[in-house]
Amino acid sequence: MPREIELCPGRRVGGDQPCFIIAEIGQNHQGDLDIAKRMIRMAKECGADCAKFQKSELEYKFNKKALERPYTSKHSWGKTYGEHKRHLEFSHDQYRELKKYAEEIGIFFTASGMDEMAVEFLHELDVPFFKVGSGDTNNFPYLEKTAKKGRPMVISSGMQSMNTMHQVYEIVKPINPNFCFLQCTSAYPLQPEDVNLRVISAYQSAFPDIPIGYSGHETGIAISVAAVAMGAKVVERHVTLDKTWKGSDHQASLEPDELVELVKAIRTVEKAMGSPIKQLLPCEMACNEKVTFAFGSCKPAALAIPEGAILTLDMLTVKVGEPKGFPPESIFDLVGQKVKKSIEEDETITEQVVENHVKKVKC
Repeated sequence: MPREIELCPGRRVGGDQPCFIIAEIGQNHQGDLDIAKRMIRMAKECGADCAKFQKSELEYKFNKKALERPYTSKHSWGKTYGEHKRHLEFSHDQYRELKKYAEEIGIFFTASGMDEMAVEFLHELDVPFFKVGSGDTNNFPYLEKTAKKGRPMVISSGMQSMNTMHQVYEIVKPINPNFCFLQCTSAYPLQPEDVNLRVISAYQSAFPDIPIGYSGHETGIAISVAAVAMGAKVVERHVTLDKTWKGSDHQASLEPDELVELVKAIRTVEKAMGSPIKQLLPCEMACNEKVTFAFGSCKPAALAIPEGAILTLDMLTVKVGEPKGFPPESIFDLVGQKVKKSIEEDETITEQVVENHVKKVKC
C-alpha cells in the first residue's frame, strides 16, 4: 500500500484515505473576481476538497517577444498574448482575497505556480500544497526550488515520459518526500483512446512509496471514476460555470451538475472497493437461506437408498430442498459415507442420517 502524505492540514492522501478531489478553476474565471468566488463556492457545494487556480508572474514566465506576439484566437482577451494573459491574471491582493474567501466557506485553496516567482508568492500566501502543472514537470531547477520550500507537491505528468518521471522522482524525493504523481494527457478535450489509465498501474509499480492520482481533461465523468477504481488517490478536473464561455479550457471542464455526479460516483466507488477477503457476507444471508441445497436420491431405478448403504456419487443430486440439507460443496465429502436409515427417492439427506458425520467448520 503506498504511503500516506498529509496534503492539507488534517487531510491525508494515499493508503486507505478517501480520494482527494481538486476542482481546477484555472483561468475559467474569465478574469472576474466575483466569478472566481462563485466558482470557489460551487466547488465547495459540489463536494470537492480543494479549489485550485493558476498563478503566473508573467514577466518571469514569458519573454518579451512571447508577450508581444499577436493573439488572434477566438478565445483571446486581447490583441497580444500578453494582453490576453494580463486580463486573466489576478493580482496578489486578489489572490489573498480569494484564499480568505475559500477559508471562510471551508474549502482548501491553492494554485499551480507557473514559474519560480509565482511559487515564491504562493509560499508567502501559505497555500497547503504546490501543484506542478505538466508544462513545468521537466523544468528540473524549478522542481528543485519548489521542493525545497517543504510543502507537499502534486505533480502532473502530461507530455512527459516514464524516463522523465523517474528523473523527477530522483530530484524531488531526497528533498521533499511528501509528493504524488498524477497521470495526465495534455489535450483539451482529451479523447478516451489517449487517456492511458494503465499508466496509473505503471506508476504504482514504479513508485510504490508515493500516492498516485489522475488529472483528466476528457468530457464526462466515467474515465475519472475508473481512475479511482484503479487506485487514484487524487483526482483533478477542470470546472466551469458554463461550457460555452470563451476560453480553451471550458469545453473540457465539468459544469456543476457534472461535478456533483463525479464526487458522488467517486465516493460510491470507494465504498464498493471494500475488502479483498472473499467470504459469505451478512447481507447475503437471506439469499443464502433461499438457495441452500439438499442432497437426495434421484435415480428412477433406485427408488430408495437402503439403510446401511455406502453413498456413491450416482446416488446424489443437488436441489433446493426442504428441509435444508448439506451445502453443494459437501457432495464429494458424502461419497463413501454410510447412511443409518433408508432414504426415499428425492428425500433430503440430512446430517442425522449420515453415520459418524462431523460438521466441517468454514474458516
